[in-house]
Amino acid sequence: MPLRIPFSQYVVEAQYNWSLAILVVLGFIAVAHGQSRKPLDLSGAVVVTRPGDLSNAESSAAVVLIEEIEKRTGIRLETSTEWPEGQPVIAITSRTEVPAWGQEIPCREGGDLPEKQTDGFRLYVDLKKPSSPVVWVFGADPRGTLYGVGTLLRKLNWGAGEILLSGEYDVATSPAYPIRGHQLGFRPQANSWDAWTVDQFDQYIRELTFFGANSVENIPFHDERDEPLMIVPRREMNRKMSEICDRYGLDYWVWTPADYDLGDPEARAEALDKHEELYRDCKELTGVFFPGGDPGDNPAKSVIPFLEDIAKRLLPIHPDARVWLSLQHFNRKEIKWIIEYLETESPDWLGGLIAGPSAPPIPSVRKILPKKYQYRLYPDITHNKICQYPVPWWDQAYALTLGRESINPRPAHYAYIHNWFAPYSDGFISYSDGVHDDVNKAVWSALGWNPESQVRDILVEYSRVFFDPKVAEGSADGLLSLEKNWRGSLMDNGAVEGALLYWQQLERKAPKLESNWRWQMCLVRAYYDAYIRHRLINETELERVANSILAKCESLGAESAMAEALGVLNQAVEEPVSADLQRRIYDLCEKLFQSCGLQTSVPMYHASGAERGAFLDFVDYPLNNRWWLEDEFKKIAGFATEEEKCERLNEIAAWESPPLGSYYDDVGNTAKSPRVKRSEFVFTEPGEEFRPEPTLWWWDDGMSRARLSWQTSMNYPEAVVYDGVDPDGSYTVRCGGYGKFLLRIDGELIGDAAEQVEMGGVVNFPVPAKHLEDRKLVLTWDTPTDEGHLNWRQHSRLSEVWLLKE
Repeated sequence: MPLRIPFSQYVVEAQYNWSLAILVVLGFIAVAHGQSRKPLDLSGAVVVTRPGDLSNAESSAAVVLIEEIEKRTGIRLETSTEWPEGQPVIAITSRTEVPAWGQEIPCREGGDLPEKQTDGFRLYVDLKKPSSPVVWVFGADPRGTLYGVGTLLRKLNWGAGEILLSGEYDVATSPAYPIRGHQLGFRPQANSWDAWTVDQFDQYIRELTFFGANSVENIPFHDERDEPLMIVPRREMNRKMSEICDRYGLDYWVWTPADYDLGDPEARAEALDKHEELYRDCKELTGVFFPGGDPGDNPAKSVIPFLEDIAKRLLPIHPDARVWLSLQHFNRKEIKWIIEYLETESPDWLGGLIAGPSAPPIPSVRKILPKKYQYRLYPDITHNKICQYPVPWWDQAYALTLGRESINPRPAHYAYIHNWFAPYSDGFISYSDGVHDDVNKAVWSALGWNPESQVRDILVEYSRVFFDPKVAEGSADGLLSLEKNWRGSLMDNGAVEGALLYWQQLERKAPKLESNWRWQMCLVRAYYDAYIRHRLINETELERVANSILAKCESLGAESAMAEALGVLNQAVEEPVSADLQRRIYDLCEKLFQSCGLQTSVPMYHASGAERGAFLDFVDYPLNNRWWLEDEFKKIAGFATEEEKCERLNEIAAWESPPLGSYYDDVGNTAKSPRVKRSEFVFTEPGEEFRPEPTLWWWDDGMSRARLSWQTSMNYPEAVVYDGVDPDGSYTVRCGGYGKFLLRIDGELIGDAAEQVEMGGVVNFPVPAKHLEDRKLVLTWDTPTDEGHLNWRQHSRLSEVWLLKE
């Protein structure tokens, strides 16, 4: 009798057999797909270029490809102007027909295609002949071939003796903006390239093209101090940088401020002669950028005639070059006069206007600028504070140590800024004073080409081409982690420890990168950030203990309390934390000086100034009020009575921790201002569309002994909000800062607006009882209207605010 199998089992078996069949079919598909997607091996490829004379950019494209592949793989690809048989080929051309090759170039029809636009290219892999595949680098123009090669280098998976590319690749692209560049000012003020050779500049300028940069801006005259690191004479380097740009087909610009009186005939004539000498020295020159200010303080009606005279010297030598002007420094009346001049005179020598730091709002200038002229951005991508685009709500511990010009990968923030302002412009040339902002340059360049590029994708390609494909993904995430280290309160940011562990893991994975200066910069930031956090946690606790001792001055005696408190505070020096991290920071800074000339210290590496990237000199700057307390204790020791001494010590002990029911905010300190209202977004609207940000001051060359809360301020916070106040209580608002405080409570102007204080002084404002009824207080401050004639450093500002319950 046949075995009977239940119907349910038939169903199960049928399902199983069908599933198996599907898996087999999918397996064959996967194998076939995998074969089609097998990486293309280019280790035996021949680089084929057009015969005959080539433009500089197109001939350089082949050189760049061959040399950069050899550096990374040890393989030097052959080059030829004839088409080889039976070998992989990388063909580079800006022409649609090359008869000598005997090959049909895969050109598509249509004039509006990306590969037919200025600087555009098509990068295409032809696999019709498996034994001799072709990688086509077809440029719309000679410079397009250079950008095609740069993209190819960013896409390659390489290693020792290995050059691989995805077997199926076809991309056609052209830049969104015509001006894409960076300022590389060869002057003593720079924190690295003032120590460079011509070859180092050549290499760096070449590498900027990998991400689409087409412009380099030098600073030929400004800052003529003697410089011990500058081994190439200034005039020679000015000329050589022009020659480098000419060799790669790039645009060469110069930044030429007038930090002298244009009303002085002798100074004016001397300047014009220097300009003409420079123009004659330059093989290539595209633009002469004259900033209206920063530096410079000349009226518009002196500037425009000077620029006319510059043009008379420039155009006979470089007829295609143009003069450019930024509106920095000029007042509204002068700006109106300049725009009217452009409308009525329409000078052909002017290329356009430039949006520099402190210039008028970008959208408003674009609106009034005659259409004949271009509008170029001049974004500051090099500074962290007291600058055009400060790090949003940067922790003061970083500001005091890393400072204004430290290694600062800020890819997400700068992508946001670029894409906010770029649509108003014809492109950018960034303000940079060193290699410390190298990641930011790559991000701006890539977005200037394609604003829709994803930040992480840019960083993966950056890491692949400059580090190693094996750590490209990890390094991209590591770079993002360094930016996130700078968000919010450092003490509360445990991710800083994760970032250090992550980069230490990458170190172990890629030991050969130890001598790579870009890698070194990432490492030193990871170590530095963690070290500062360890110090901050330790020194904050030491000050808390010291304050608790001071609060016992009546029982201990003032002198004993101060001595004991000082002993606790000095543990930061006598028993330092994380000495291993500090040693590694010093080691990496030495390596950076040797590898790329980065000057992280004034005494050790000849940094041009403490504020110019010398973050090593501040690695152990006190992160509590130890210095200020030392000075205060000396003052208190001279008080006449014990009662006076204890009164002051009690005031100090309770400074940031008033009694229960009272509140304190250090308004510019992101970690100590819980009641300060600020944007809920990570990045506030940039530039002129900003919300209030703290000013992180720089006093006494970075070595200020002032109380830390005085070294931050705002003009003014959006609001300080107190919820849950006692409606039957009696309160006083105490404001500390500089100048005068036009305080409003729930919109009502309170107190005497005439009272002014020096830094460290305070003003008390009794709170009217009617404002307590809803159990909520909202404090705001009016900006004084009578300080327009003052330098911004002398404007009134708020540093601290207390709500004290009696």
